[in-house]
Amino acid sequence: MRKMGKHIPGLIVTLLVLITAIVFVVMLLNMNVVPTKFLAGIGIIMLILIVIVGLLVWSTDCRIRFIVGVILAAVFAAVFITGSIYVYKTHSALAGISGVNTEITEVGIYVRADDAADSVSATADYVYGVLTDLDRENSDKAIQEVDAEVGKSVQVQEYAGLTELVDGLLNGQTGAIVLNSAYLSVIEEMDGYSDVSSKIKELTVKQVETTIEPQETENADAESTNNGSVYTIFVSGIDSRSGLVSKSRSDSNIIATVNTNTRQVLLVSTPRDYFVPLSISNGQKDKLTHAGIYGINVCMDTLGMLYNEDINYYFRINFAGFEQLIDALGGITVYSDYDFDAKNQLGYHFNQGENFLNGEQALVFSRERYAFASGDRQRGKNQMAVIKGVINKALSPELLKNYSSVLSSIQGCFETNISYEEIARLLQQQLNNGGSWNIVSYSVDGTGDTQKPYSMSQNAYVMIPDESTVQKAQQMMKRIRDGEPVSQEEADAGTSTAAAQDSDSSAVTDTQTTDGAVQQ
Repeated sequence: MRKMGKHIPGLIVTLLVLITAIVFVVMLLNMNVVPTKFLAGIGIIMLILIVIVGLLVWSTDCRIRFIVGVILAAVFAAVFITGSIYVYKTHSALAGISGVNTEITEVGIYVRADDAADSVSATADYVYGVLTDLDRENSDKAIQEVDAEVGKSVQVQEYAGLTELVDGLLNGQTGAIVLNSAYLSVIEEMDGYSDVSSKIKELTVKQVETTIEPQETENADAESTNNGSVYTIFVSGIDSRSGLVSKSRSDSNIIATVNTNTRQVLLVSTPRDYFVPLSISNGQKDKLTHAGIYGINVCMDTLGMLYNEDINYYFRINFAGFEQLIDALGGITVYSDYDFDAKNQLGYHFNQGENFLNGEQALVFSRERYAFASGDRQRGKNQMAVIKGVINKALSPELLKNYSSVLSSIQGCFETNISYEEIARLLQQQLNNGGSWNIVSYSVDGTGDTQKPYSMSQNAYVMIPDESTVQKAQQMMKRIRDGEPVSQEEADAGTSTAAAQDSDSSAVTDTQTTDGAVQQ
């Protein structure tokens, strides 16, 4: 019995280390990111460490050896526990940004600024103005909530356009209006309505949740031949303080064509004022940025129509949250096409060529458009440069130095409808193969004009697409899908001169009439 007693402490120590090791391995398996060959290697190393601990602590007869074994056991257990915590955080972060299938529409109830009403319950006898067609489904849902709040059905007056709706409120035809909050900035773009926010008062905001329906893929056969190696993803850049799930205008519209076999990424930026038919506008043209008001699916379908692409995935970036991520990464290196001083936030200068930027600097760099003759077109290129800088830094070994803070900053900065399983498979492939990626960026172009967009009641600045640049983008996307190499030099070659021709005539118009949603 005494002989058995000298082995019990060692068995307990070994068992504790074994339990922490098993928890770590189970969590790694559950995360499904680490390749099998790495798991096997990790398992063998852990087994060897546990055996070493077991041999050292097997008996208490040799006190020094037993103490060394206990110390090693404590170190190994701490490593396994720390590893489990990091694995859990990684799994939670990836699960938190993936598989998003809902959107929130923020619908505001507004009255005149001088109205005494301070709540919806005080408007039971008001006539409510609503838009006849635009965003009518969400308006009706908001009205239903108003009815429930005031205890009866309120009277509704329909208006054909945004300015008519606002005029109806300001002229006293209605006591309140129901309006998608994202439309306020659209109204402020129109002549004579830049100060509309000071003339109306928000009583409340109704949050209407809708499901993002998965899109049908027309080219299913073509996609299956790629064995899941090619992805076409809509990357939407917003600057929303209301959360990533809120419907809002997309200030950056990028299509990423990704071939995981050839390790190539093509980023194609489309200017926010591009004048194109929306997928829900029955052929009427609108500014591309307005597509976001109607939901992420409308953005994807509209760009799919423009480039003749099936876009089934989206990746939404909050550029305000991007600042935290870049700081967590320890800064990024960004290439600037020009030497310039920021106009939207004074005190920032960027050199032509490579610039090492922290989060705040990168955010200013990605927002700037007034410093360039081509305005928003260059801003789109700069945003792609920032995205490229983040990707390059995230794929570098330096990521490990700030891994925990990077994980903490991911949620609230990104969201995607790509499933966790698909993201895990891509990460596993990256860990298996290693190496760098070839990231090429390209921006389509156009010429400035004044037209009446679908979502507006009067003429506004728009950009008429340069079809030659659209066709070039289509060709490069196809080459990436087909596994053919595409270089940045090819993307830059033969760049349309439309921007240069248009800069003198439209730069001022662009600055004055496009909204400042992302400026400080």
